[in-house]
Amino acid sequence: MEYGINVRWSFMVKSGDDGGVSRRDCHLAALVASLWGFNFVVIEWGMGDVPPLLFAALRFLVVAAAVVAVPRPEAPWRVVAAVGLFMSLGQFGFLYTAMAAGMPAGLAGLVLQAQVVLTIVLAAGVLRERPTRAQALGVGLGTVGLLVVGLGRGGHVPLVALALCLLAALSWAIGNVVSRASGVKGGLPLTVWSAVVVPAPLALLSVGIDGPSTFGEAVDGLGWEALVSTAYTAGLASLVGYAIFNGLLSRNPSAAVVPWILLVPPVSIGSAWLLLDEQPSAAELLGGAVLVLGVLVALRPDVAVRDPEPRTSVER
Repeated sequence: MEYGINVRWSFMVKSGDDGGVSRRDCHLAALVASLWGFNFVVIEWGMGDVPPLLFAALRFLVVAAAVVAVPRPEAPWRVVAAVGLFMSLGQFGFLYTAMAAGMPAGLAGLVLQAQVVLTIVLAAGVLRERPTRAQALGVGLGTVGLLVVGLGRGGHVPLVALALCLLAALSWAIGNVVSRASGVKGGLPLTVWSAVVVPAPLALLSVGIDGPSTFGEAVDGLGWEALVSTAYTAGLASLVGYAIFNGLLSRNPSAAVVPWILLVPPVSIGSAWLLLDEQPSAAELLGGAVLVLGVLVALRPDVAVRDPEPRTSVER
């Protein structure tokens, strides 16, 4: 699809033949952003006493089970495996560990969006995709926002948890670049089949880190909360959410759909504030606003250039 000067970049655009998004698709995009934003609260609520890596492995075991109903993606196995290792195993292995180490659910939803600016930086270095001035400015603003968040933790966010969450964002960004370099479109089949390589390594890592008794601890801590959380994260956040989002991308310009992802941090912070009593500090809110502004600027289409493919991916 082409990005010309007629491409609109806004959340609410009228329906029609000019590349606008229908009211129905706007509602669907808002639903997906809400599902993904609330996902962080559900993870923290359900994890409980279950070791974080085993909890993540359980999620992707459920996702991978969908291979019986979803056709295999048209991609080499090495690409499918690489996407699974970085987008799923690395991202969520680090994310779940970060949240177990004290990363608040709301702030995790915000910091993870650093993957957008990290993707731009990696794509410039690995794929030689020269960033536009808007993207360079967005990277700069995003970096400043992360620094403000890091310095304004107020002592209630361990530095190691923040670092692990940033590693999750970096792993997601690497997965984006792998998917971009392969030329394979990211869709529900790639999401499901790439999950096959995730559960076993996560389980082995959990045993290596937490000890051989980790499975017994997991069984003891696997209450109804963990099961409901897994059903939500695997069924709604991963399968339903991604299926809807992929459909939106197939019907609309990426530049009209991608900005809706910016609703994820407000939803994660707001729901964590309301349900988990996680009140962010003023510095965290300020840094988060700067980070979201940086992502917003980085994702702005360059109207002077036509490009058949989006330069960044924010798949979830």
